[in-house]
Amino acid sequence: MRKKAGWILGILFLGAIIWGSQKLSHVVLSSAVLHQREQEGEYCLVLDAGHGGQDGGKIGVHREIERDINLQIVRKIQEQLEKEKQGKIQVILTREDENGLAEDNVKDLKERVRLINETRPDLVVSIHQNSYTDERVKGAQVFYHTASTEGKKVAELMQTSLYTLDETNHRQAKENQTYYLLKKTEVPVIIVECGFLSNPDEAEKLSSENYQDQVAEAVTKGILNYFGKGEN
Repeated sequence: MRKKAGWILGILFLGAIIWGSQKLSHVVLSSAVLHQREQEGEYCLVLDAGHGGQDGGKIGVHREIERDINLQIVRKIQEQLEKEKQGKIQVILTREDENGLAEDNVKDLKERVRLINETRPDLVVSIHQNSYTDERVKGAQVFYHTASTEGKKVAELMQTSLYTLDETNHRQAKENQTYYLLKKTEVPVIIVECGFLSNPDEAEKLSSENYQDQVAEAVTKGILNYFGKGEN
């Protein structure tokens, strides 16, 4: 009986060693990849278009669908980054069409987190649209995790860049520790609420290609400033 118990414990111990070595090699590999990016002047950026599939997100006063606006802006950011010849920025999209990453909302968020943590990008920018009961409320705002120093840094840079969209916008980058994407990821993540779909004027602008271009330009500038490639 003792021999059998010892044999079982031996297998469990060996399994723990193998599991631990796999975890360690994953960490070492990730660090090596990050170091290589720094040496070569490369950056990896994940652009996350919020919502998708059956989850349309916020619905605007003119029946705008947040899911679609998010993706349209993300694609414009991607295009603008590709036009910028400043350094190498690898761009990864969490979704490339109207579909989400899973049918269930919780599974969708978990899949986004998994993708981000496995990719280990230098920055994640998640694009969303806001809404409120008072239709007078408006203005873009950036959120970051309370405990993230880098998150705060990039959020403040991004918020400053977004002021170009509206001189009357006095919103500040805001910390948050409850948003799933912020608290479950292991890299700098910011959530950019581009405006309020509950505000008639802002909702109309956010649906227009011209204003989406302006939003994408402001977000792109914020990204480049964080990576040290912008004009500030």
